[in-house]
Amino acid sequence: MSSTPVVRAKAPLRLSFAGGGTDVPPFPQNEGGAVLSATINRYAFASLRPRTDRQIRVHSMDYGLDVEFGVDEPVVLDGELDLAKAAVRRLLDPGSPGFDLYSHANAPPGTGLGASSAMVVALVGALQAHYRLTLTDYEIAAMAERLERDDLQIRGGMQDHYAATFGGFNYIEFHSDHVVVNPLRIDPGTINELETNMLLVYTGRTRFSDQVIADQTERYVSGNTDSIDGLRMQKQLAREMKDALLRRRHDEFGALLDEAWRQKRRLSPKIATPEIDEAYEVARAAGALGGKVTGAGGGGYMVFYCAFDRRHRVAEAMINLGMSITEFTFGTDGLTTWRVGV
Repeated sequence: MSSTPVVRAKAPLRLSFAGGGTDVPPFPQNEGGAVLSATINRYAFASLRPRTDRQIRVHSMDYGLDVEFGVDEPVVLDGELDLAKAAVRRLLDPGSPGFDLYSHANAPPGTGLGASSAMVVALVGALQAHYRLTLTDYEIAAMAERLERDDLQIRGGMQDHYAATFGGFNYIEFHSDHVVVNPLRIDPGTINELETNMLLVYTGRTRFSDQVIADQTERYVSGNTDSIDGLRMQKQLAREMKDALLRRRHDEFGALLDEAWRQKRRLSPKIATPEIDEAYEVARAAGALGGKVTGAGGGGYMVFYCAFDRRHRVAEAMINLGMSITEFTFGTDGLTTWRVGV
């Protein structure tokens, strides 16, 4: 085993069931938002290996890209591995030696599982552990959100950073000046039922969520009635779906998932595509009680809740459309860091 201490971190990806969009400013500042989500056994990983010189090398294992710069040099955000560079710029200790920082995710950005935000959380986690900083989960999530939304000017909401940091099933409330994460004590039988009856389907297409979110936000700010009512219903449905899970009303949860998708489509015409609409209708006809796109929309993953004896039919129908099925389980752990070689 190496004597050089290496810090590793992982943060889970998530499925968002209802409330998406109510975490995107200015809605939470004006009316307060709420999201119901759960993390799954897919992760974003970061590894930090100290160096003895004053150089920093950032390496993406997914894209095969490297960027190197000195500790004393300004960190330039130029479109190459900016998530990692922004995290380094915010947390770097200029009096310390350099390091190699590696990143890898189980799903690429643009698939609707919150991968880019989970990656930022993992990077912040690795850096704070390396420097032995004392940060609460709320502080880590807030820092990751500012990194992505303020430093990098990437449009989006706040839910993914909190989901990845805290992990598990959460009902997350977004207020004008703070966020409250309410962990849900879901019965193990309910979790098993969800895993048995749900399908995670990859459409085969990634998308730029900031374009969808920009249109959604513009419609809300301009007073578009459909968008405003859709967001208010998303918030209400997040609460109703939370109650259904806590009361073990599984089929009711599936039906509410259907309603959540119908309300989500009201937020922006960019959320649904002809391919997504076709897949949804085919899945419903094959036995899905409800479903939705897992992220902002326009592509990525879709999740369906199926009648138990029809799940295999829904899967077969999706495969026939050229889509693929991803097996998953729910997870309880949020951001996790550890050391190797100490």
